[in-house]
Amino acid sequence: MPSLPFGRKAETVMGHKITEPRITVTAIWLVFAYIGLPLLIVTGLMDLAMQLFFGVCTGIWCLA
Repeated sequence: MPSLPFGRKAETVMGHKITEPRITVTAIWLVFAYIGLPLLIVTGLMDLAMQLFFGVCTGIWCLA
């Protein structure tokens, strides 16, 4: 029997081995949707406010 992290033993249900938890594409998408996207929106709005109030462009689009 292979060794699992943190010394846990493989669990079985009615003779079937339960698969170990793993990161899925859905999990990655949800992390982006709930953390990444709002962060991009908030920082974009902060860059826009900085440009409007002080006339200094600090966004990445200013490099073009």
